[in-house]
Amino acid sequence: MKNEKLISSVVLAVALIVAGLALRSGIITFKDRDCEVSVKGLSEKEVKANKVTWPLLYKEIGNDPTQMYESIEHKNALIVKFLKSGGITDEEISVNPPSITDRQADNYGNEMLNYRYKASSVITVTSTNVDKVRALMGRQTELMKQGIALISEEYGENRVTYEFTGLNEIKPQMVEEATKNARTTAEKFAADSHSRLGKIRHASQGQFSIDNRDANTPYIKNLRVVVTMDYQLE
Repeated sequence: MKNEKLISSVVLAVALIVAGLALRSGIITFKDRDCEVSVKGLSEKEVKANKVTWPLLYKEIGNDPTQMYESIEHKNALIVKFLKSGGITDEEISVNPPSITDRQADNYGNEMLNYRYKASSVITVTSTNVDKVRALMGRQTELMKQGIALISEEYGENRVTYEFTGLNEIKPQMVEEATKNARTTAEKFAADSHSRLGKIRHASQGQFSIDNRDANTPYIKNLRVVVTMDYQLE
């Protein structure tokens, strides 16, 4: 009987020790999982656009479609000549077919019309030489002197657009910079909290954004990326 009681006591003691160790281990694991810091790292870079699309839009009005087509062909030739004088190549020039509207057919209010037809013509320049195209934009008055009044659209499909297409080349560098900035912030937090920065538990890269630097310089782009890093604190 005494031996049985002794064995039971030993088993109970061992069980309590094991349970205590398991509980302690569980508490430590819980605390380890709870001690972490989440930080964000930012990388920004300004770059020049390396592609420009410039639609040269003008309009014609008249009563004789044949004469209007002849006028459009003549003006298109003048515009192409103007573009080539600035170094634009045939491959960079696209001449779109003119669009003519019969205003009388759309005149539901029986309004008196001085001109029956309205035509629009667009010649589009697409180039990777942004500086060359911008220089030509500054010479648009030369076309005005030849009777061609270009229409500038701030919105819509016929507006000047600038793009940056070299993101893939600089993306690794920007991600590396953002990651370093995130770690620097995490190390500062760890030092202030008298902790040691541990391993990375989770990391995510946000979307790259490409925006105009401001409304006046759309040919300068601002690139931005934010990464989020979760570090263990020890």
